[in-house]
Amino acid sequence: MSFPRWLFYAGRREEDMDDHELVDVAREATGNAHVPYSEYRVGASLLTADGTVFTGCNIENANYSNSLHAEEVAIAEAVKNDHHDFVAIAVSSSARDGVTPCGMCRQTLAEFCDEDFPVYCDEGENEDGTEEISEYALGDLLPNTISLDTLEAARSERQ
Repeated sequence: MSFPRWLFYAGRREEDMDDHELVDVAREATGNAHVPYSEYRVGASLLTADGTVFTGCNIENANYSNSLHAEEVAIAEAVKNDHHDFVAIAVSSSARDGVTPCGMCRQTLAEFCDEDFPVYCDEGENEDGTEEISEYALGDLLPNTISLDTLEAARSERQ
């Protein structure tokens, strides 16, 4: 299956896209990565409630701290286009090693998604040639997230 290398594409409905297709889109997004330092390409595909899929890739900078992660690029593009309700995210790397979102990206996802939000990770091919995908719930990847509730609770304790 070949997908366009655009920042996003519409026209697919949520019920039409399964986890394998979402991972395929993330895998395709790795081709846009700017990784002259680590050479570790990451792509993400974020499915919105209306069926639009936004993609992101990692964009490295020589000082590393200014680098952008694929997941945050996809989220930023979605939010910039007035999408705030997300159904699932898939993440892939050129190594197809089961990469998961980092802590910073998990926290950003938690800003918009509940703890049941599915995160699909590309594990590559099994010995029999079938694709392997790991599925996590965001709450399992990031328990005790920082949220409006936790900030309000901390504020109440200080008063």
